[in-house]
Amino acid sequence: MEYRKLGNSDLEVSAITFGAWAAGGWMWGSTDRNEAIEAIKASYEVGVTSIDTAPIYGQGVSEEIVGEAIKGFSRDKVQILTKFGMRWDLAKGDFAMKSFKNNGDAIDVYKYAGKESIIYECEQSLKRLGTDYIDLYQIHWPDSTTPIDETFEAVSRLIEQGKVRHAGVCNYNAAQMAEAEKTLNLVSNQIPFSMVNRGIEAETVPYCIKNNKSILAYSPLERGLLTGKIHSDYQFKEGDHRANLAHFKPEFIEKTNVLLAKIKPIAEAHHASLGQLVLRWTIERPGITIALAGARNAEQAVQNAEAINIKLSAEELKTIDDLVNAF
Repeated sequence: MEYRKLGNSDLEVSAITFGAWAAGGWMWGSTDRNEAIEAIKASYEVGVTSIDTAPIYGQGVSEEIVGEAIKGFSRDKVQILTKFGMRWDLAKGDFAMKSFKNNGDAIDVYKYAGKESIIYECEQSLKRLGTDYIDLYQIHWPDSTTPIDETFEAVSRLIEQGKVRHAGVCNYNAAQMAEAEKTLNLVSNQIPFSMVNRGIEAETVPYCIKNNKSILAYSPLERGLLTGKIHSDYQFKEGDHRANLAHFKPEFIEKTNVLLAKIKPIAEAHHASLGQLVLRWTIERPGITIALAGARNAEQAVQNAEAINIKLSAEELKTIDDLVNAF
C-alpha cells in the first residue's frame, strides 16, 4: 500500500481508503453486518489503514460497524475519518431529502452544522466508533443556515479538547473552503470524482493544489458503474438509490461501457480488473490524494486494495487520459 499525507498535516492515510457508506446499508438496499465487518478487517490486513464513514450512513450503523471491526486493531495504526452535519433526528438547517432507514421507517434528513449540534454529533460518533478521538472530522455538506465561522469554531474546540485531530470538508467549493480557512486550517476536501464525473477539475482541484489541500475522491468507481459489471438492463435491489440516477440510465451505461471496453486491454496487460485500473488511474490524477472504495465483503475489499499494485507507464496514463477526455 502507498500512504499519503493529508494537506500540510502529519496525518498519513492509505491511498486506497475504505469507504463505509455501503457498509451502513442506507440507500444501498440493506447490508450484511458481519460481511461488512469482515470487509474492513480484510482490507486492513492488506494495508488499508484508513476508513471513511459518517453518522448518516445507516443512521449510526456504519459507524457502529467500523467501531466493531477495529476493536482488535492498534488504534494508532488505523485512521478514522468521519463526518458531521447531516441530521435525521433534528429538523433544523437546510432540508436535504426524504429518505428511509434500513428498517423502512421514513425520515427527513437536514444539513445542519450549528455549534451545539456538532458538539453533540461528535460525542455520539465517538461512542459508536468506540474511540476517544477522530483522525479527520469533516462537514458532510454545506449548510447555508449556519455561518461557516460558527461551524469551524466548534470543530476548533473539539481539536483543542483532543477529540478531533484534523478538520476537513466534503462537497465544498473553492470559495467555501477559503471562507472556512479564515477560522481553521483545513487539510482536505472530500468530493465526487470519476472518469465520467470530472466537474471539480475546473475550479476546486486547482484551488486545492495551490493551497496544499488534499482531495479525497469519493465514488471513483461511480458507485459501481466503472467496474464494467453494470449493463443497460441491470436490476437494482429495492432501496438502491442508483436506480434513479442519471449515470445509471441505459444510454449512459452503454456509453460508459464503450469507454471501458477501450481501456480494458490495459487492465488485462496488468492482470487487473477494470475497477482496479480505474482506482489506480484516479490516484494518479493531479490533485487527487486518495480514492475511497466501498466493499460489501472481504473479497471486494481485497480487490480494491490490490489496485495499488498496478504501475502505469506515462504512455498508458496518456492513452487512458485521451480516452476519458474524449468521453
